[in-house]
Amino acid sequence: MRVLTYAVLMTATMLSTSLPAKADTADMKIAFSNNYAGNSWRQAMLKSYGAVVQKAVDDKIVGAADIFTTADKEVPTQAAQIQNLILQGYNAIVINAASPEALNGAVKQACDAGIVVVSFDGTVTEPCAYRVTVDYRALAAHQIDYMAERLPKGGNLLEIRGVAGTSVDDDFHNGFLDGLKKHPEFKVVNAVEGDWDETTAQKAVSTVLPSLPEIVGVVDQGGDGYGAAQAFNTAGRPTPIIIMGNRQDELAWWVQQKKANGYATWSASSAPGVSSLAFWVAQQVLNGDKTIPHDLTDPYLAFTQDTVDAALPKIPVGGVATVEYSQADAKAIIEASKKK
Repeated sequence: MRVLTYAVLMTATMLSTSLPAKADTADMKIAFSNNYAGNSWRQAMLKSYGAVVQKAVDDKIVGAADIFTTADKEVPTQAAQIQNLILQGYNAIVINAASPEALNGAVKQACDAGIVVVSFDGTVTEPCAYRVTVDYRALAAHQIDYMAERLPKGGNLLEIRGVAGTSVDDDFHNGFLDGLKKHPEFKVVNAVEGDWDETTAQKAVSTVLPSLPEIVGVVDQGGDGYGAAQAFNTAGRPTPIIIMGNRQDELAWWVQQKKANGYATWSASSAPGVSSLAFWVAQQVLNGDKTIPHDLTDPYLAFTQDTVDAALPKIPVGGVATVEYSQADAKAIIEASKKK
């Protein structure tokens, strides 16, 4: 399981510098196809991507880097979008995919047209594509490990799932199943869809709470923590251990509760800036590096009871803890992956 604290990752990033690679990619165009922008993580992801690629264009590392987002989370819409990008002559397409398998046909069309495809976060399984992933399955299993450390007698858990049909949601759910096999003293008594969004999660949890027995913990995929806490509070139910997902509002709530009554939990998520890492992977492939592995793993960010207070002021209000990757960061991650 690869995990970096926020402070360590930020320090590594600040020490890195961009390395120009103008010769081979200065006239090339990279498109970004995103399937969903309806929560703070996705908004931070787009912001990080936009900032990094604009600088790459200004520095003449690439000729253009355009962002396209579908509003409905539907696979056919994103597939049609990818097909349009092929016709528009982009050299590479970065994808946050609505489905791991259902977009494979469009992705294969892009590869057959000589277009580099890099998927991240929501990845695709088409072999010709590159995948930049966080080990969400291990992250989810660690949530159950954490619950076991805090609650050795076990108890009932509530699972909050993400956007249905995505590889992220599948990986998290399978990770929870892994953790439950290891710790059978816990039982998931219900699961709701939160779409990685506080408001959606709050409504979903509020709907099922009246029918649930005592809940000792909430396991989720990020973006759900504060919404779940609000639902339990409104229902007059005791607040269980709720795993957080690095959003500023939920970390602020955690710190507030920590000071008020010693509330303790754990928070982890991928950095939204992983989008910028995917961009640099595409640029490096276009730049001629044919030895880049098709599967690269990025560590996730985590906060503990001891680190959350110092980290909170550095996260924008309404935002998400993140880091933006430079070309040098990407090269280091690529080289580390080659050595595995």
